[in-house]
Amino acid sequence: MNTTRRIIVSSDHASIELRLQVCEYLMEQRFFVEDTGPKAAKKSDYPIQGFEAASRVASGEFDLGIVFCGTGQGIMMAANKVAGIRCGVCSDTYSARMLRRHNDANMLSLGARVVGFGLALDIVEAFLQSDFEGGRHIRRIRFLDEKLLG
Repeated sequence: MNTTRRIIVSSDHASIELRLQVCEYLMEQRFFVEDTGPKAAKKSDYPIQGFEAASRVASGEFDLGIVFCGTGQGIMMAANKVAGIRCGVCSDTYSARMLRRHNDANMLSLGARVVGFGLALDIVEAFLQSDFEGGRHIRRIRFLDEKLLG
């Protein structure tokens, strides 16, 4: 794995345990990881966590982001409200690879109530080991950036 990437990780209260396990794995793989999620199970809002993590990826402070909530859907939607972010929720490794290869995604979302620890690690690994293919996909990415972000 590329250990020079800087990864921001966050979640809401529903996915603290999985987030902490994934952070530990990423640090064992020698990635630079900043965990901005809640430390205790006190209610927290996925829109705030997702938007803040995405803002830091979009600013260039971090190369990639990984966010978690119960289903992965809500926090993914919040992240995608930030200009320049392409975040997708994945519950399988094929989707994670294609998210990077075809969509040049810079954020991954996981649902703690959908995937277990082992599968989550496989998804994260597939996401991190894949690179954007460019080619025919560039036109589509440009369309997203130009038409949808104005």
